Amino acid sequence: MGAKSWNIEAGINHVGAYQVSGRPFASGSINGKHGDRPGGFEIVFPYVTRWFTVINNDISNACKVAFSVSGMTGSNNYFTVAQADTDANGPGNSGQLEIKVSAIWISGSTNIDVVAGLTSIPAHRTSTDTGANWSGSSGVG
Repeated sequence: MGAKSWNIEAGINHVGAYQVSGRPFASGSINGKHGDRPGGFEIVFPYVTRWFTVINNDISNACKVAFSVSGMTGSNNYFTVAQADTDANGPGNSGQLEIKVSAIWISGSTNIDVVAGLTSIPAHRTSTDTGANWSGSSGVG
């Protein structure tokens, strides 16, 4: 008997999952200074992202964003979202980043919002024996 192709989960390279609008995800008022681990605060998405945006509402502190705890703490493979500017531009904003991830790490700011469009690909499809499939990659961790 043949495989039940209609019953197979989509994988990380399933093109159709990225061609449709994303499922909504939002998490607000996150305090990255009091993270759940030494590297800051981990945002775990239930599905792989199609895109995400980090919004920094803190007027005093920039926000660091990394794709692994190692990227945040050991290798400096993170990017920074500027602090909010109350006089001109409003909150710091990463812009819409079209990157497929199952988690991000945030640190430094006391008021962070994360908005994402999720695919239909379960987050566990990015896992290997050593964590997410990009963990330890050049420029990541």
